[in-house]
Amino acid sequence: MCGIVGYVGERPVVDVLLPGLSHLEYRGYDSAGIALNMGSSMDVMKRAGRIAELESLVESEGPFDAISGIGHTRWATHGAPNTVNAHPHVDPSGDVVVVHNGIVENWVELKRKLEEEGHRFVSDTDTEVVAHMIGELADLPLVEAVRQVMNQADGALALAVMRRSEPELIVGARRGSPLVVGRGDNENFLASDIPAFLEHTREMVIIDDERIVEVRPSSVRIIDLEGNEIEPEHRKVEWDFEAAEKGGFPTFMLKEIHEQPHAVLDTLAGRITETGRVVLNELEMDDKLLRAVDKVFVLACGTSYHAAMMAKYAIERWTRLPVEIDIASEFRYRDPVVDARTLVIGISQSGETIDTLEAVRYAKAQGANVIGVSNVVDSALARESDAVLYTRAGLEIGVAATKTFTTQLVVMQLLGLYLAQVRGTLDPGAVELLVRDLMKLPDQIADVLSQSDSIAELTGEWGSVDDYFFLGRSGDFPVAMEGALKLKEIAYVRAEGYAAGEMKHGPIALIEDGVVVIGVATDSHVRAKTLSNMEEMKARGGTIVLVAEEGDDVGEVAEHVIRVPSGPDLLCTVTAVVPLQLLSYHVATARGLDDDKPRNLAKTVTVE
Repeated sequence: MCGIVGYVGERPVVDVLLPGLSHLEYRGYDSAGIALNMGSSMDVMKRAGRIAELESLVESEGPFDAISGIGHTRWATHGAPNTVNAHPHVDPSGDVVVVHNGIVENWVELKRKLEEEGHRFVSDTDTEVVAHMIGELADLPLVEAVRQVMNQADGALALAVMRRSEPELIVGARRGSPLVVGRGDNENFLASDIPAFLEHTREMVIIDDERIVEVRPSSVRIIDLEGNEIEPEHRKVEWDFEAAEKGGFPTFMLKEIHEQPHAVLDTLAGRITETGRVVLNELEMDDKLLRAVDKVFVLACGTSYHAAMMAKYAIERWTRLPVEIDIASEFRYRDPVVDARTLVIGISQSGETIDTLEAVRYAKAQGANVIGVSNVVDSALARESDAVLYTRAGLEIGVAATKTFTTQLVVMQLLGLYLAQVRGTLDPGAVELLVRDLMKLPDQIADVLSQSDSIAELTGEWGSVDDYFFLGRSGDFPVAMEGALKLKEIAYVRAEGYAAGEMKHGPIALIEDGVVVIGVATDSHVRAKTLSNMEEMKARGGTIVLVAEEGDDVGEVAEHVIRVPSGPDLLCTVTAVVPLQLLSYHVATARGLDDDKPRNLAKTVTVE
């Protein structure tokens, strides 16, 4: 979940590294640093805090006549987020510099061995251990030294390494954590994500797991951990750099909330027919296999877990298959019953979430069939899965997921309907009606977005409110959970998501004057029960806000009602979550917070 960028070529190196890090700051912003290889010397500069702190330091130290360079923006895992622990890290000679994304799980053992040999460390990081290990292999070519170290290090990690004596070379390595190469004209880039180099080139090479890459100005060479050469697979980035800009909105998050109609439309495109059938040609999974499935697991973390919750309701309701949902980080450790008739669905917007990847790998080892759901083409999850469905949300810069979540909901609804078709558990007429309603979602989301100003006015009254509850039942429950998570992520207030009927079993003790309770009541077969539960909250002094469909009579239970277009149960989850995203955004804005970069969080979680 850290950001890596490297460059070797004819441009001023600093002018590539610093903007590249800025484009990756959503991956981590505890600290940042760069290393510049001048050939005769290696210059390392780093600072705790945002990229701006590093930029000021570099400006005061420059100019530089560097041949190559690597940079890093950090989300701390080992050691406090301070300047000493910031990357890059160097070996004792100062000839080797390393930046790293991930965790070296056996770093204590490796460090202890080096200390017995006389090494002394200045930081508390696992990354410095890697720098020392590579420095010990000074008699080997750099790529061979990195290969040997990769074979000794356990865990998920992506590395970028330079050696002073080889100034036209950057060596990268990947296991678990993402790494890509940008190809240019007599210049090449190395990064953990495409935005770092997109303003310079759209040509790229994805580095697969267990691979090492040599990046020189005019060449890219890939080997595996046994030293065998691998032919690079060149790809072209299909989206423009403008997609990474705010497009006139004050923040990326608000821009991405407003991009949801288009994102949902793209997610549906080509996957439904004029006759109301779901077509998932890219799934490439035999219908006979899907008909033989007798159990489904859906695995995810964070926001994606809430999409998994909704998937359980949809798949069970439409296919009558039993569905279990698991927080991916817990799945492997409870000895789940998985076999060849089990379908496992792993959901991760980045496709690099290490907890989900490890859960999927475990399921595959038990013989399960795996479908990955990701927003990133050729992500690790896509490659690990037997089949993959992409959400097509486009680039999402804001750390708090918005359009990637709504498109996950739509993909899971499509998959649920497709399974119902294949297994014959819904008649074609019922599928057609639901498909017709799915096609209405982009316009319905646009209708909800038009209420942004009124939601901002509503939240303007809550500047001093620190306690919120989000309640829902059935398909509205995952929506409530997601609403609470968004508010916690970006507004830093206590926000709890509960199944509405569960409140009377304890949490209702926390309801008093000044507590805001947001109820979601779009699932028709439990609406009356949800309204009854909201009455219970009102009786204890809660300020009641209700998300309800247009035309529904919700009585006088709520002080404020946010209306969403009417539609079938479960499909309404897509529209119901949008006002909760806006609500969270406006609360955070009213509190003067940076919703694009919530504290302590990073966009992609690549450590366990």
